[in-house]
Amino acid sequence: MSAPLVEMETRGSVAVITLNRPDLSNTLNLQMAMDLLAAAMTCGRNSAVRAVVLTGAGKNFCFGGDLRGMIAKGKAADAYLRELTTYLHEAISHFVRMDAPVIAAVNGTAAGAGVGLVAMADLAVCATSSKFALAYTSVGLTPDASTSFLLPRTIGAKRAMELFLLNRAITAQEALDWGLVNRVVPDAQLVTEALGMAEKLSDGATFAFGRTKRLVASSLGPLESQMVLESETIAAQAATPEGLEGIAAFLDKRKPNFS
Repeated sequence: MSAPLVEMETRGSVAVITLNRPDLSNTLNLQMAMDLLAAAMTCGRNSAVRAVVLTGAGKNFCFGGDLRGMIAKGKAADAYLRELTTYLHEAISHFVRMDAPVIAAVNGTAAGAGVGLVAMADLAVCATSSKFALAYTSVGLTPDASTSFLLPRTIGAKRAMELFLLNRAITAQEALDWGLVNRVVPDAQLVTEALGMAEKLSDGATFAFGRTKRLVASSLGPLESQMVLESETIAAQAATPEGLEGIAAFLDKRKPNFS
């Protein structure tokens, strides 16, 4: 029996959720998105869970969507992406609106949808070696995982557009300076730091935390409506010549020809 693609364990009143495709840098496929939603729903329903830590197994947090899995679907890639993002976006919505504070513990690189998972967390800690990159348009695709909604509100519209259009990676220090993460710690201290924050929060007023989270979410506007638009847009774009060329070029390790 294969290992679950999302593992969840409880340490007292703290739930630790781990993306578990380490050999593939925790790229998101349909099953992982479904498992992540299941984990989010479990945390939201369990009153004993008073804080959540989200991290990635192995060297990297999450490299975003599994492009190899998308291209394998051929002409059905757009339908596959709609289904995958539906589960992923529902998971994000649950994390954003649950009472328990969510802390992202970012090991290695967060790319694409991985950045969305960092942005949706209430707090984020990353390792000194961490990097962050969007990379959607470099493969002819468009943002998903709440990035088009949360990133402009978190780091500002111009900085968000720089990441969306120029696709450069930013360092841990830049992520801290821009407000994408709250703390940068030595790599070896990442899990300890995140768990320490979670344990402190788990002793706090959980219902007050939850109501505060929902007030902030409401102040930002229609997150769920934007994620529906993200799903439709990335699915449609994946079926265009740009999307097909971008994904193929990435898998072939060559520069895409968008002319």
